[in-house]
Amino acid sequence: MQVEFDVDLKEQDMYRFSMYHNYTSFQGIFSILIAIAAFVAAVVTRSEVTVGYTVLYVVFGVLFLVYVPISLKLSTRHQFRRSDQLRNTLHYRIDENGITVSQKEESATLPWEQVYKMTSTGHQILIYSTRVNAFIIPRRALGDKEEQLKELAKQKLEKYRYCIRR
Repeated sequence: MQVEFDVDLKEQDMYRFSMYHNYTSFQGIFSILIAIAAFVAAVVTRSEVTVGYTVLYVVFGVLFLVYVPISLKLSTRHQFRRSDQLRNTLHYRIDENGITVSQKEESATLPWEQVYKMTSTGHQILIYSTRVNAFIIPRRALGDKEEQLKELAKQKLEKYRYCIRR
Protein backbone atom coordinates (compact mmCIF):
# COMPACT_ATOMS: atom_id res chain seq x y z
CA MET A 1 0.00 0.00 0.00
CA GLN A 2 1.21 3.51 -0.79
CA VAL A 3 -0.28 6.92 -0.03
CA GLU A 4 0.84 10.06 -1.86
CA PHE A 5 -0.28 13.64 -1.30
CA ASP A 6 0.97 17.23 -1.32
CA VAL A 7 0.99 19.56 1.66
CA ASP A 8 0.90 23.33 1.48
CA LEU A 9 1.46 24.43 5.07
CA LYS A 10 -0.12 27.62 6.28
CA GLU A 11 1.00 29.75 9.19
CA GLN A 12 -2.12 28.60 11.06
CA ASP A 13 -0.98 24.95 10.75
CA MET A 14 2.35 25.77 12.37
CA TYR A 15 0.60 27.73 15.12
CA ARG A 16 -1.78 24.85 15.86
CA PHE A 17 1.15 22.47 16.10
CA SER A 18 3.02 24.84 18.43
CA MET A 19 -0.03 25.23 20.67
CA TYR A 20 -0.66 21.47 20.77
CA HIS A 21 2.96 20.67 21.43
CA ASN A 22 3.31 23.34 24.12
CA TYR A 23 0.09 22.61 26.00
CA THR A 24 0.71 18.86 26.07
CA SER A 25 4.15 19.41 27.61
CA PHE A 26 5.20 20.23 31.16
CA GLN A 27 5.77 23.93 30.35
CA GLY A 28 2.24 24.43 29.02
CA ILE A 29 0.56 22.58 31.85
CA PHE A 30 2.72 24.44 34.38
CA SER A 31 1.75 27.85 32.93
CA ILE A 32 -1.94 26.96 33.25
CA LEU A 33 -1.44 25.81 36.85
CA ILE A 34 0.39 29.05 37.72
CA ALA A 35 -2.46 31.09 36.21
CA ILE A 36 -5.05 29.12 38.19
CA ALA A 37 -3.00 29.55 41.38
CA ALA A 38 -2.84 33.31 40.79
CA PHE A 39 -6.63 33.53 40.31
CA VAL A 40 -7.23 31.41 43.41
CA ALA A 41 -4.84 33.61 45.40
CA ALA A 42 -6.73 36.70 44.22
CA VAL A 43 -10.06 35.26 45.41
CA VAL A 44 -8.83 33.72 48.67
CA THR A 45 -6.79 36.72 49.83
CA ARG A 46 -9.05 39.53 48.58
CA SER A 47 -10.27 40.38 52.08
CA GLU A 48 -6.82 40.04 53.67
CA VAL A 49 -4.69 42.15 51.30
CA THR A 50 -5.06 45.49 49.63
CA VAL A 51 -6.88 45.89 46.33
CA GLY A 52 -3.51 46.43 44.65
CA TYR A 53 -2.35 42.91 45.51
CA THR A 54 -5.62 41.36 44.35
CA VAL A 55 -5.34 43.19 41.03
CA LEU A 56 -1.70 42.10 40.79
CA TYR A 57 -2.70 38.44 41.25
CA VAL A 58 -5.34 38.74 38.52
CA VAL A 59 -2.92 40.48 36.15
CA PHE A 60 -0.33 37.80 36.86
CA GLY A 61 -2.87 35.05 36.07
CA VAL A 62 -3.99 36.73 32.84
CA LEU A 63 -0.38 37.27 31.85
CA PHE A 64 0.37 33.55 32.18
CA LEU A 65 -2.72 32.64 30.18
CA VAL A 66 -2.10 35.16 27.39
CA TYR A 67 1.70 35.29 27.17
CA VAL A 68 2.28 31.74 25.86
CA PRO A 69 -0.23 31.85 22.97
CA ILE A 70 0.93 35.31 21.89
CA SER A 71 4.61 34.39 22.02
CA LEU A 72 3.91 31.19 20.07
CA LYS A 73 1.96 33.16 17.47
CA LEU A 74 4.80 35.65 17.02
CA SER A 75 7.54 33.02 16.85
CA THR A 76 5.49 30.91 14.42
CA ARG A 77 4.91 33.92 12.17
CA HIS A 78 8.62 34.77 12.23
CA GLN A 79 9.69 31.16 11.54
CA PHE A 80 7.15 30.70 8.74
CA ARG A 81 8.07 33.91 6.95
CA ARG A 82 11.81 33.17 7.10
CA SER A 83 11.61 29.59 5.82
CA ASP A 84 11.14 28.89 2.12
CA GLN A 85 10.91 25.18 2.92
CA LEU A 86 7.81 25.71 5.04
CA ARG A 87 6.10 27.95 2.49
CA ASN A 88 6.70 25.66 -0.52
CA THR A 89 4.73 22.51 -1.32
CA LEU A 90 5.93 19.29 0.28
CA HIS A 91 5.22 15.98 -1.46
CA TYR A 92 4.69 12.99 0.82
CA ARG A 93 4.92 9.34 -0.20
CA ILE A 94 4.13 6.97 2.64
CA ASP A 95 4.61 3.28 1.98
CA GLU A 96 5.94 0.05 3.50
CA ASN A 97 9.47 1.54 3.78
CA GLY A 98 8.55 4.72 5.63
CA ILE A 99 7.71 8.37 5.08
CA THR A 100 9.41 10.08 2.16
CA VAL A 101 9.18 13.83 1.93
CA SER A 102 10.37 15.66 -1.15
CA GLN A 103 10.51 19.26 -2.21
CA LYS A 104 11.84 20.34 -5.57
CA GLU A 105 14.87 18.09 -6.20
CA GLU A 106 15.54 17.17 -2.55
CA SER A 107 14.13 14.13 -0.80
CA ALA A 108 14.45 12.39 2.58
CA THR A 109 12.99 9.18 3.96
CA LEU A 110 12.14 8.45 7.58
CA PRO A 111 11.95 4.66 8.09
CA TRP A 112 9.06 3.39 10.20
CA GLU A 113 11.54 2.17 12.83
CA GLN A 114 12.64 5.77 13.43
CA VAL A 115 9.16 7.25 13.82
CA TYR A 116 8.95 8.43 17.43
CA LYS A 117 5.14 8.51 17.46
CA MET A 118 2.15 9.40 15.34
CA THR A 119 -0.72 11.36 16.81
CA SER A 120 -3.57 13.58 15.69
CA THR A 121 -5.52 16.67 16.60
CA GLY A 122 -8.79 17.93 15.20
CA HIS A 123 -7.02 19.65 12.31
CA GLN A 124 -3.85 17.69 11.66
CA ILE A 125 -1.94 14.44 11.85
CA LEU A 126 1.51 14.72 13.40
CA ILE A 127 4.30 12.27 12.65
CA TYR A 128 7.06 12.84 15.19
CA SER A 129 10.62 12.02 14.16
CA THR A 130 11.89 13.04 17.61
CA ARG A 131 10.24 14.17 20.83
CA VAL A 132 9.95 17.75 19.52
CA ASN A 133 10.12 17.57 15.70
CA ALA A 134 7.16 16.46 13.64
CA PHE A 135 5.84 16.34 10.12
CA ILE A 136 2.66 18.41 10.16
CA ILE A 137 0.01 17.00 7.86
CA PRO A 138 -3.19 19.05 7.77
CA ARG A 139 -6.24 16.83 7.41
CA ARG A 140 -7.41 19.00 4.49
CA ALA A 141 -4.35 17.82 2.52
CA LEU A 142 -5.22 14.15 3.01
CA GLY A 143 -8.84 14.19 1.97
CA ASP A 144 -10.00 10.62 1.35
CA LYS A 145 -6.47 9.22 1.85
CA GLU A 146 -6.57 9.70 5.62
CA GLU A 147 -7.94 6.23 6.34
CA GLN A 148 -5.27 4.62 4.13
CA LEU A 149 -2.57 6.52 6.00
CA LYS A 150 -3.97 5.47 9.37
CA GLU A 151 -4.22 1.83 8.32
CA LEU A 152 -0.64 1.77 7.02
CA ALA A 153 0.68 3.44 10.18
CA LYS A 154 -1.29 1.06 12.38
CA GLN A 155 0.34 -1.89 10.60
CA LYS A 156 3.88 -0.48 10.78
CA LEU A 157 4.02 1.17 14.23
CA GLU A 158 3.97 -0.45 17.64
CA LYS A 159 0.76 0.20 19.53
CA TYR A 160 2.38 2.66 21.97
CA ARG A 161 3.71 4.79 19.07
CA TYR A 162 0.38 4.93 17.23
CA CYS A 163 -1.61 7.50 19.22
CA ILE A 164 -4.39 8.41 16.79
CA ARG A 165 -7.73 8.39 18.53
CA ARG A 166 -10.06 9.78 15.85
